[in-house]
Amino acid sequence: MRGSLVTQRVQFIESPFMTNTPTSQAMSGTVASPAPGGFWRMFGLNKSASKPPEETDAKRVQFNSRLLPYLFLAPQMAIIFVFFYWPSVQAIHSSFYLEDPFGFGSTFVGLANYTDVLKSGEYLGIARFTAVFTALVTFFSLAIGLLLAVKADGVIRGNATYKTLLIWVYAIAPPVAGLMGMMMFDQHIGPLVKFAAFFGWDIKVGLNYNDTAFAMIVVSVWKQIPYNFIFFLSGLQGIPVSVREAALMDCRSGFRRFWTVILPLLAPTAFFLLIINTTYALFDTFGVIDVMVKDKAANNPITLVYKVYMDGFRGNDLGGSSAQSVILMIIVFVLTIFQFRFIERRVHYN
Repeated sequence: MRGSLVTQRVQFIESPFMTNTPTSQAMSGTVASPAPGGFWRMFGLNKSASKPPEETDAKRVQFNSRLLPYLFLAPQMAIIFVFFYWPSVQAIHSSFYLEDPFGFGSTFVGLANYTDVLKSGEYLGIARFTAVFTALVTFFSLAIGLLLAVKADGVIRGNATYKTLLIWVYAIAPPVAGLMGMMMFDQHIGPLVKFAAFFGWDIKVGLNYNDTAFAMIVVSVWKQIPYNFIFFLSGLQGIPVSVREAALMDCRSGFRRFWTVILPLLAPTAFFLLIINTTYALFDTFGVIDVMVKDKAANNPITLVYKVYMDGFRGNDLGGSSAQSVILMIIVFVLTIFQFRFIERRVHYN
């Protein structure tokens, strides 16, 4: 050892499970290469180790059989075809016919069903209410869910209980949520009715148009808040601590720090929830609306989805309800394109 440095080189045993970790590279001085396909062959997959890095990054996993990926996709594609594509084709076909409700025959009427729907003042009024209802439910569900997530993210003691109390509402089915909402707005025992009476507001759900609309929005928002809370809280907990500490040093204002640092990092989550909440307000509130307006006076607000149900299953106008469903499908399609075309531009995923 005189006048010289003695170096030792640790040799690792090659294993199918060996990975090129920084620790192994630092200890050995060389990179241990895994046995070609040893680990992945155990699961019926072939992961090539001899290809260049650019090729392995582009296509890492290869199936031994060409039919295996399609076999994995078959159950999902079958469900989509049976419950989406086939009913959509049937609705488009029925919208051009005047059909007998008992299935004894049908008469081709062309675009008559569409013109009758679009010229109806009742339908246009329901469309306006649906737009307002969707905007309010989406906005308040997102805003309250984000507020509760921010507060829960800062809770140190009792955070598990706090989160559980906010999440459990999501397990309630929409019809049950509507029934609970009717109890809260009941004329005789409803606590919200008694609370509003202190301010001189006599709420009459089922009799007054605006009161019924207010109750529907409150119950729908209450039902959706836990879903938004879960995703926003997960997004907040995924923000690195170093970013929070840097923002705390740069800006003392909590609101400005949240608006300029935290909220942009939550943009992908917020965009996803915007689409989900819009779909929820348009379609998934059917159960809430059905419970709250069923067997009530005719002067009640309803959405376009409930209008399709009313005309198709109660009015036996299958052709007209099919035309309404096609129009609603086109509206959702245009709205989705608008969201991805203009709103997603402001979303940064990196």
